[in-house]
Amino acid sequence: MAQALDLAAAAGRAGEVPVGAVLVAGDGSVLAATANRVETDHDPTAHAELLAIREAARLRGEPRLPDCELFVTLEPCAMCAAAIAFARLKRVTFAAYDPKGGAVEHGPRFFAQPTCHHRPEVVGGVEESRAAELLRQFFQALR
Repeated sequence: MAQALDLAAAAGRAGEVPVGAVLVAGDGSVLAATANRVETDHDPTAHAELLAIREAARLRGEPRLPDCELFVTLEPCAMCAAAIAFARLKRVTFAAYDPKGGAVEHGPRFFAQPTCHHRPEVVGGVEESRAAELLRQFFQALR
């Protein structure tokens, strides 16, 4: 999570919403380390989670990553939760909860829906205060 938080901080300094993600293989090796690039890439789907999943799948040459764990600094949105399910990730560990846009513990609770075909283990609140502070500072600076 420390690496994801560092990526999030760098993204915030670059004008992106400060969210970082690190995707780790079952053997502990880092397959992808990314941050939001929505503004940079002019792409509404360039969330850190999606970028990490895309990179890891490309490196492995396969669309499913069942031995992998995703560390992300913010509760995933519905789009990212769907990608996590489609990638068949083993576990998702996130830092800050997102009552407005989150879709794991809030909103649609994507993984609890009967239409969700894969439910990863979910751990929330790891380094929550540090991730939440990055977000607070970023949005205060915009005002």
